[in-house]
Amino acid sequence: MRAVRPAGSRAGLARSVRLFRLFLREQSDPELFYSALAADSVAQLRQWAPLPGALVIDVGGGPGYFGRAFAAAGARYVGIELDAPTDLPAEAHALVASATALPLRTGSVDLAYSSNVVEHLAEPWRMAAEMVRVTRPGGLVYLSFTPWLSPWGGHETAPWHYLGGDRARRRYARRHGREPKNAYGRTLFAHRVDEALRWAAGCPDVQVLAALPRYHPRWAWWLARVPAVREVALWNLALVLRKR
Repeated sequence: MRAVRPAGSRAGLARSVRLFRLFLREQSDPELFYSALAADSVAQLRQWAPLPGALVIDVGGGPGYFGRAFAAAGARYVGIELDAPTDLPAEAHALVASATALPLRTGSVDLAYSSNVVEHLAEPWRMAAEMVRVTRPGGLVYLSFTPWLSPWGGHETAPWHYLGGDRARRRYARRHGREPKNAYGRTLFAHRVDEALRWAAGCPDVQVLAALPRYHPRWAWWLARVPAVREVALWNLALVLRKR
């Protein structure tokens, strides 16, 4: 599956270095990291689809970082969460609902977006199918996640997840005196790049525009086409899909 470079792509090395540096501060300064990630996400999406006036749903958007960024770009933003966020801007909205049963009409949104939710669901492709369902023909579906075998696949238990998710969870609990927020088998699951690519290729309702490393510079996007290597080399996989 070949990554298509969108017109005007600015996925250069400087951007990648900046994002990885900010990522190192995710735990100590989440507002700094997630605000920057939200702004970067909006900038990247603008190259695939127009955002002013577009109805955007963000499945699992969490706090209002992404809502503020999408609203600033002129989009009509609706976050989908299990718990209602409290810091969305006035021009954004939220629905309390399950990601696998979206309370929206078929073909009702222009862009369905989800960032780093797949790895937290036991059955993420049910969510992906729902995102496709609610997107209008010609609309965009953007789905990204952290593959299990990537350096950050175990989240705060990384890199010990390479020795097994349960072992990594127990080690974290011993060292910190508490269970990790992202506990393997409960709130963190071992999903792979190949699994996502198979789902996308087998979905008859979408055209796959790109499958690419979300944080890598564009000259490294070829990594997504190399089996086995991509499982480890892709810090985060992004699928960009057009609804048929």
